[in-house]
Amino acid sequence: MNKGLPKNKNCLFCRIVRGEIPSQKVLENKELLAFKDINPQAPIHVIIIPKKHLDSLSGAEEKEIALLGRIQLAIPEIAEKLLGKNSDYRVVTNCGEEAGQSVFHLHYHFLAGRRFTWPPG
Repeated sequence: MNKGLPKNKNCLFCRIVRGEIPSQKVLENKELLAFKDINPQAPIHVIIIPKKHLDSLSGAEEKEIALLGRIQLAIPEIAEKLLGKNSDYRVVTNCGEEAGQSVFHLHYHFLAGRRFTWPPG
């Protein structure tokens, strides 16, 4: 296995990072990957993941502060790339099954292209 790639063999998102499952990449660098969701819930629906396997935000530790910050800073970069400057969008992460998490690899849903309501559901 290549150095630096996720080692979780069965994780769907780790498999995408390793290139075992194809994806439509929107943004990639050495620490994160953003790709189009295959079951979009909005006209624009991008999944943003760290390449390092973390089960959820609840499992993140202090040593991941820089990584989490870089993910946050990638979000407006993705927005500008897909929508232009000063665009409107929603970002969601689910922590745990009851909250709607179905893939247990930390990920953020970037949603845009329609009006969103509150509360979300």
